[in-house]
Amino acid sequence: MSDGPSLSDFMRHLQAILEESEEIGDRTDRESRQLQIESAIQEAIIFGNRFRELKDHGINPLHFVKQNSRDDAPQHVSKIETLNIGQSVCSGCGNQLENDLDFCASCGEKR
Repeated sequence: MSDGPSLSDFMRHLQAILEESEEIGDRTDRESRQLQIESAIQEAIIFGNRFRELKDHGINPLHFVKQNSRDDAPQHVSKIETLNIGQSVCSGCGNQLENDLDFCASCGEKR
């Protein structure tokens, strides 16, 4: 594990500077700074949630793929595609199969 600050530490820091931003006298500057900090907080929350989702699905969230050339660039995988990794799809209707059922909940097709 890292010796540096954690994501929780970073988020607490952002909350503290958000409170401090109330002291900025100029309304436009204050609102601009608060928007920046609130955006950073949202990104930290999204990152934390994404990290946990990947880890829960057995995917190393810190694994980076080195690009060999422009032609071999890995395709972007959406959040939904990542969550669906390892899940089965019904051969009858194409809907996602429930892991605990031996048939499709949508059309009744057997696995």
